Amino acid sequence: MRFDSLELIAPILRAVQDEGYTEPTPVQSAAIPIVLEGSDLIATAKTGTGKTAAFAIPMLQLLQESGAPGDALRGLILTPTRELALQIHENLRAYGRHLKLTHAVVVGGVSAGPQIQAMRRRPDILVATPGRLLDLMGQGKIRLRDIEIAVLDEADRMLDMGFIRDVRKIVDALPRQRQTLLFSATISSEITKLTGEMLRKPARVEVTPPATVADNITQKVLFVDQGDKRDLLARLLKDDDSIGSALVFTRTRHRANRVARQLSQAGIKADAIHSDKSQGARQKALEAFDRGRVRVLVATDIVARGIDVDGITHVINFEIPNEAESYVHRIGRTARAGAAGIALSFCNADEIPYLADIEKLTGIRLQEVDEHPHRNQGIAAMRDRGGPAKKKAPSGGGGGGSSQRGPRRASGAAQSQGEGGKHRSPRNKRRGDGGSGKPNRQPGNRDQRGNEAAVAPAAAHFGRRPRAA
Repeated sequence: MRFDSLELIAPILRAVQDEGYTEPTPVQSAAIPIVLEGSDLIATAKTGTGKTAAFAIPMLQLLQESGAPGDALRGLILTPTRELALQIHENLRAYGRHLKLTHAVVVGGVSAGPQIQAMRRRPDILVATPGRLLDLMGQGKIRLRDIEIAVLDEADRMLDMGFIRDVRKIVDALPRQRQTLLFSATISSEITKLTGEMLRKPARVEVTPPATVADNITQKVLFVDQGDKRDLLARLLKDDDSIGSALVFTRTRHRANRVARQLSQAGIKADAIHSDKSQGARQKALEAFDRGRVRVLVATDIVARGIDVDGITHVINFEIPNEAESYVHRIGRTARAGAAGIALSFCNADEIPYLADIEKLTGIRLQEVDEHPHRNQGIAAMRDRGGPAKKKAPSGGGGGGSSQRGPRRASGAAQSQGEGGKHRSPRNKRRGDGGSGKPNRQPGNRDQRGNEAAVAPAAAHFGRRPRAA
């Protein structure tokens, strides 16, 4: 099946083709027709199956066809973490680039002022985390009376993270006549109860993702504080001449731009590619990378499938993806045509759960590079403990952060945006709707003298030999 057989309207089909997509994933091919028919849906799909497009694409089409853009808030996507909300918003921008529909994001851990201003512009679609959404609803800044389509993404995580009461309050504020889509990696008894309350005669889709990694890709992990990642990346690229061309992945387009700019300032030829750039600009960057005029291309997941360049020696996950299947897609950009490739992942404390997901999905324990100037022993130790230590919830409160395997993801979104969890503290930090509770350290503000000797031996682990001085 191809996307052009899914009865998508021309502007959306063109946007999908702009992203380089031709064939939908199994969850997309199963879910999109059901949603376009107007049915409620329960989709059992793990992260990395392409589920975001499975609800975002038909939502955009239905809202485009149902009324004039800008009339009212008509679409709601509820998600457990700030980071996931930002990624979904980026997907909406990409798939809806040829439409006049507008979108806004409402999440905790950052100032509510700009979000309130965005809501005054009457967006068509809102992507939100439960805590901040309830806050703004309580202030009268957001009303859900005109919602036509509501999506609960990663419903199991929302329940694990203690959002069940918030979710019910939000659902109670929705109009009874609506279409509801629920996506969850697992269907527990609580999820079943919730679907009985929220959905009407839902269709069901169940998908499990394939997870294969080429044998000729060497996979390694480096445990490092978020604030040290940029310096580590620059050192690695300068000191290891085995890196012919590197594809560096971040979670957001803003981070991609920032990393590319900082590498360029360090004398490393780099460019960024993401959904916010025009097709022409992306093609130009790809050609420069393919022809060797640019050594490093910094990209986001949404454009990963469209990168088809031979000769990429290294894929570097500057930020580990929160969807394990995205990791497989990322590192599959190297080791083409029988060549060997190396995949390096920079892992901070908040990304330990994502690393665990990747290792579970692929069945491979990533080898640690333990000789590098920014190694964090504490983070490395977290790996064997199964993640950051759980914080005790205050008495009467409901619960620490979690993922599909128990409470452990409360602060996964904070580091990638460099945002502190100021709002609704400490509740947001406990639930994953706020920051990590750690200072946002910046590179270049610490004494590096004791670390210089570690650079050369580290290069041997990254690739093959250190670059000559």
